[in-house]
Amino acid sequence: MADGPGGCTGTLVDLRGGAFLMGSPDGEGYPEDGEGPVREVVLSPFALSATAVTVAEFGAFVTATGYRTDAERYGASFVFAGLLPDDFPPTRGVAAAPWWREVEGARWSAPEGPGSDVGGRGDHPVVHVSWQDAGAYCAWAGVRLPTESEWEHAGRGGLVQARFPWGDELLPGGVHRCNIWQGSFPDRNTVEDGFAGTCPVDTYPPNGFGLYNMVGNVWEWCADWFDPAAAVLGQRDDPLGPGGGEAKVMRGGSYLCHRTYCYRYRVAARSSNTPLSSTGNLGFRVARDPIGGEPRRR
Repeated sequence: MADGPGGCTGTLVDLRGGAFLMGSPDGEGYPEDGEGPVREVVLSPFALSATAVTVAEFGAFVTATGYRTDAERYGASFVFAGLLPDDFPPTRGVAAAPWWREVEGARWSAPEGPGSDVGGRGDHPVVHVSWQDAGAYCAWAGVRLPTESEWEHAGRGGLVQARFPWGDELLPGGVHRCNIWQGSFPDRNTVEDGFAGTCPVDTYPPNGFGLYNMVGNVWEWCADWFDPAAAVLGQRDDPLGPGGGEAKVMRGGSYLCHRTYCYRYRVAARSSNTPLSSTGNLGFRVARDPIGGEPRRR
C-alpha cells in the first residue's frame, strides 16, 4: 500500500493486474446494460484507493483550490425524497423516478439541502459530485479515475465470477456486507444494516484486495464513456471503453439499490449518468498508474 500523491490523503492499494473474467453470464443481470458476455480482460498494474473519496478529503481539495462543484454552480442537485423532512416544501421531481427531488442548495457540503451539513460525516463518501468534479479533484491530487475494467477487477478482489466482492451469498451467515436498501423500495426502509443514507467508507470488511465498500453505499464514477455494447467492442488489453458518448459509467450501486428494482450492487453490474449530473448517492474513488511507469492513454 502507498499513501496517495499530491493532495490525495487516502491509501492507494497496489494491484498487480493480469487477466480476469469480466462481465456477467446470460440471465444474471440486465441485458440492456451490456453486462455480458463474460470475456477475458488483461490489465496492466495499477493502484486504487482503498475507499471512496471522503467528505473530509474533498473538503481539503475545496479549501486548497476554492473549487465550486457543478451542483453549486447550477444551484441544485438531486436528493432522495426519503431523506428529506416530512414538511420539506414541494420541489421538482423526476417523472420516471419520483423518489428523486431536485433540491435548491443541495451540494457536497449540504447533502440534503439548506439546513443540512456534513458534521459527523467526514468519513462518509462525498456525494453530489459530477464526473467533471471528480476529474478536477483527480487533477489536483495527482491521480485519475479508474477505467471500468480496472474497477471491476478491483471489486472482485481476486474471486472468479463471484456475484459480490465477498462471494455469491448476499448475507453470508446472516451478516450484512454492504449498505443497500432493506424493505420495499421506495416507501419502506427497515434499515436492517443500520444506515438510511451513506455510511463511513470503511464500514464493512474489505475484499480480498483490501478495498472497502466496492458495492453499495454510493455509485462510483469511472473514466469510460458508457455504451451497452462495450463488452463486444473487441478491447482485451487495458480497455478504455468507447471513444465518446453522452454518459459516463457508474459502478457499484448505492444505499438505494434493492433486488426488486435495481439489482446493480453486483460486481459486474453497470449504469451511467451524464458527466455534469450529481445526486446524493453518487461519489468516486481514485486510481493511479504505477510510479515510474508509462502513463496510459485516457
